[in-house]
Amino acid sequence: MKAAPRAVEPRPSGVKEWVSTAFRFATDRNDFRRNLLVNVGLFAAGVWVARNLSDFDLMSPQPLS
Repeated sequence: MKAAPRAVEPRPSGVKEWVSTAFRFATDRNDFRRNLLVNVGLFAAGVWVARNLSDFDLMSPQPLS
């Protein structure tokens, strides 16, 4: 038995369409794998930011240039 062909949606062209597509991708509640991918990506970005910003000591005197 052959599967029905999937309808191909046109690719977004403008910035507004890209943002709305990304928002729709991130907020689709019915797709577990997509939500897992988004959550792991956000977690990895948070870990990267936390590791890279932990080196700054805001109370230390800054070097004069």
